[in-house]
Amino acid sequence: MKLFDVYPINPINIVKGHGSLVFDENGQEYLDLYGGHAVISIGHTNPHYVKRIEDQLHQIGFYSNSIEIPLQKQLAEKLGKVSGKEDYQLFLINSGAEANENALKLASFYNGKKKIIAFKKSFHGRTSLAVAATDNPKIVAPVNETDNVIFLPWCDEQALELAFHQHEVSSVIIEGIQGVGGIQVASESFLQKIRTLCDEHNAVFIADSVQCGYGRTGKFFSHDFAGVDADIYTMAKGMGNGFPIGGIIISPKIQPAYGMLGTTFGGNHLACAAALAVLEVIEQENLMQNAAEVGGYLIGELKKFDKVKEVRGRGLMIGIDLPEELANAKKDLLFKHHIFTGEAKPNVIRLLPALNLTKAHADRFLEAFKTVIQ
Repeated sequence: MKLFDVYPINPINIVKGHGSLVFDENGQEYLDLYGGHAVISIGHTNPHYVKRIEDQLHQIGFYSNSIEIPLQKQLAEKLGKVSGKEDYQLFLINSGAEANENALKLASFYNGKKKIIAFKKSFHGRTSLAVAATDNPKIVAPVNETDNVIFLPWCDEQALELAFHQHEVSSVIIEGIQGVGGIQVASESFLQKIRTLCDEHNAVFIADSVQCGYGRTGKFFSHDFAGVDADIYTMAKGMGNGFPIGGIIISPKIQPAYGMLGTTFGGNHLACAAALAVLEVIEQENLMQNAAEVGGYLIGELKKFDKVKEVRGRGLMIGIDLPEELANAKKDLLFKHHIFTGEAKPNVIRLLPALNLTKAHADRFLEAFKTVIQ
């Protein structure tokens, strides 16, 4: 049997990692400033994280949601405390797409309406409804197509108001910072306008925080910069530091009912142990503050390069918009300087490192980047 060939891959076999460094089978060291799509939030093989999972594995790794799992309640309490959303409710699943799928479905259960507002260049996942709300026709199969999703221009308040007057809107789903869309930061006034219109029309404000959440921007959710609360926050990537786990936290105004949502693997013992370890490290090591400080330093230094068209982002979610003649920068950083970064089309380098990235590692990247663009 062969693998189903859907990934363009680099010919590199990473066999171990520590903090922001990873190593291939030949012992070559790489600086990881991408964390496997913003997944590695507290560094590779963090000792507390490893011990938490190992200790849990020696007790029990999995049982279904048909029994009490105290770890889920511990995770909800810790997540409420660290995020500042203590009056919300937690539903646990396995991935970001699943989080957005359940959020959109839950919104429709809540208000009985069907229309979803999403935005140009959005990415919300690959499952049926999440991909329908994703602005990329290439990954939307015919069976996923629906007229229930309305795509609006990014941060266009007038278009948003018009859509609310023309349609029975169930929910608005928005990334606080678009990732795949090129690190586009939602304006605070636009997020506030979404909150106002959702309140006026009994619609649900869904804050897609799968990539831009979990402390990456210096606040727990990037939407928090606008000073308003969403009705549902979706999360996954950084939540388990590589262990598959996702979740949605839900406003107290939305009431649960037996059978409304469900999952087999979501909230299992091992996943909860991993997620608790992540939150404990974020809290104990002040990683949100570190993300703000080191990220702010990186953004400030990157803005000094004349050849850079624009630097966008917050904290350790950074997009470096480059001219077409520097289209090979990501490849050069990887193969000439052994630094992993991400990209967004056409020529944006994405930085999504662990939240405990050091200033020394940031400087190592800046030196390499300087060489590449010169």
